[in-house]
Amino acid sequence: MLAELGHFSLVLALFLSILMAGYPLWGATTGQSSLMASARPLAIGVFLFTAFSYFCLTQSFLDDDFSIAYVAHNSNSLLPWYYKITAVWGGHEGSFLLWVLIFTAWSAAVALFSRSIPLDMVARVLSVLSLVGIGFYLYVLIASNPFERLLPFYPVDGRDLNPLLQDFGMIIHPPMLYMGYVGFSVVFAFAIAALINGRLDSTWARWSRPWTLAAWVFLTLGIALGSWWAYNELGWGGWWFWDPVENASFMPWLVGTALLHSLAVTEKRKVFKSWTVLLAIAAFSLSLLGTFLVRSGILVSVHSFASDPTRGLFILGLLVVVIGGSLLLYALRAPALTSVGRYEVMSRETMLMGNNILLSAATLVVLLGTLLPLVHKELGLGSISIGAPFFNQMFTWLIVPFVALLSIGPLSRWKNQPLSALKNQLLFAFLLAFFTTVLLGFAKDKVDYTAMLGLGLSVWVLIATVQEVRQRIAGMSASQGVMAKLSALTPSHWGMVAGHLGFAMMLVGIAMVSGYSEERDLRMSPGDQVELAGYHITFVGVERLDGPNYEGHVAHLDVYEGERHIGDLAAEKRFYTVQRTVMTEASVDIGLTRDLYVALGEQLPDGDWAVRAYVKPFVRWIWAGALLMAIGGLLSMSDKRYRMARLVEAPVSGNQQEVAV
Repeated sequence: MLAELGHFSLVLALFLSILMAGYPLWGATTGQSSLMASARPLAIGVFLFTAFSYFCLTQSFLDDDFSIAYVAHNSNSLLPWYYKITAVWGGHEGSFLLWVLIFTAWSAAVALFSRSIPLDMVARVLSVLSLVGIGFYLYVLIASNPFERLLPFYPVDGRDLNPLLQDFGMIIHPPMLYMGYVGFSVVFAFAIAALINGRLDSTWARWSRPWTLAAWVFLTLGIALGSWWAYNELGWGGWWFWDPVENASFMPWLVGTALLHSLAVTEKRKVFKSWTVLLAIAAFSLSLLGTFLVRSGILVSVHSFASDPTRGLFILGLLVVVIGGSLLLYALRAPALTSVGRYEVMSRETMLMGNNILLSAATLVVLLGTLLPLVHKELGLGSISIGAPFFNQMFTWLIVPFVALLSIGPLSRWKNQPLSALKNQLLFAFLLAFFTTVLLGFAKDKVDYTAMLGLGLSVWVLIATVQEVRQRIAGMSASQGVMAKLSALTPSHWGMVAGHLGFAMMLVGIAMVSGYSEERDLRMSPGDQVELAGYHITFVGVERLDGPNYEGHVAHLDVYEGERHIGDLAAEKRFYTVQRTVMTEASVDIGLTRDLYVALGEQLPDGDWAVRAYVKPFVRWIWAGALLMAIGGLLSMSDKRYRMARLVEAPVSGNQQEVAV
């Protein structure tokens, strides 16, 4: 019964989406406020019906209703209840239903938290979102129905959730990533609504920026959580693999970062209108492209879902319609996107433009590196592989000018910035970064010049950020104390500072873990001791392991640094009895400046065990930097100029009109 109710609820949500796509847009075109006002309750209604459908599917998992094909394929009666809840998005159909639920949640958020935006603009935004949503609902109902029954015969138990997904990371990573992916649909809708209305000004940029920040924060956290999950779960000790599906999430993040900077310029200087609109379209388009890559079946990846070609073609068609239609509208409105502001070659505008170009170039590198092997194979030209060496080399070339502009930009003035005025600051920052890097780099036993380059760039960003804050407070009243001056800076400014410092922190982690990681493949039996990077690891022994739906072994290891006991590690090798799959559960001793990482391999014929041990310096700084960047985004969102004004309704000529107060 729940399956039928959930399916019917999706049909009702589709019906309301069709109404929301038509009535508010027609009302905005004809000036009928009653039709425009219907957008908000319709958006909330679509969300509620979708949420009820998702609840029905979740309850079916908790009830072990194996008459539903999706439940039978992704759950098992022995699966712990919390993994039954996460199994809802563990396969194709349920994960896309979660995607649609989050999409409707963003639409409802626009309806509820855009009271300061004119009603006609809100109506257009929600109508554009609904037009996209219709495609999603048709896809779920036609090609990806999570409520399909296995009648008249169905199994007494399910196939279990993929053991790779039975991890805490599965609980938080996909929803967070989807929040970022789908959040760019709101920015896309604002851009399309502005193109339809011709209202491409600083006000439009101010309306769009908090939504862009929110989507970017979620996507930043989602990617960081995915990296952390892979590091802990896969047993390889790596934090990024340039997997095609990882790249698919990285591309909208790169474009979203460029969009944030472009919106800031459009808001403050009324320039970069074309860039801003195009980046808004590109961010959501790349999110849809990522959806296509994951669900089309053309990728072989630990992230991708096994899907039939019909599903891929459906999403490809939706991708073509969304991208093609938006770019056509962009082309028709191009003459209205002329910027009136003027600026010199040396100015903050130019620095931000340069960063946008470099971020776009990085996106193009990732796009080509991801799609070229697929296109090459589909054309019958054979298989080629583009892996980490290509991406690492290309990003090394791009990161140096990017960091230079990132450091100089905040120090520069709008419109015109004589280079001579910055000469002393830039020279001081460069020399201090250079000598700091040399001292730190040559203090190591080996010299890795790529790691030293990354370390130097991060120090440069740090120094330039401190210089920018010092420059900003220097222009304030001399009667104020330092703390009073710092507290007078806006949350948006502190958001920029936190974002840049987080980026510098992440660069430190990437440089150190890439250049100075150590690893050893070991053959150990109880009592054996090995030395790795100054740590002594003693293999204590192995004992049996019995879990709710798995069995296996757990190896206990003691770690010492000199005479000091660092900790006990417990690395597991699990065998999942339903899926007949073996999984490695690594054990990690966490530190501020290093991780000691141990993974248990197979038992060898003579009774010894294969063990892989790693020392990962500063790897936690990668995720801490991402967290600090996300905090920067939240700080920027809290700026008072983005707070929604309260609205009252005042009668005008017999109609209701919204007035901001």
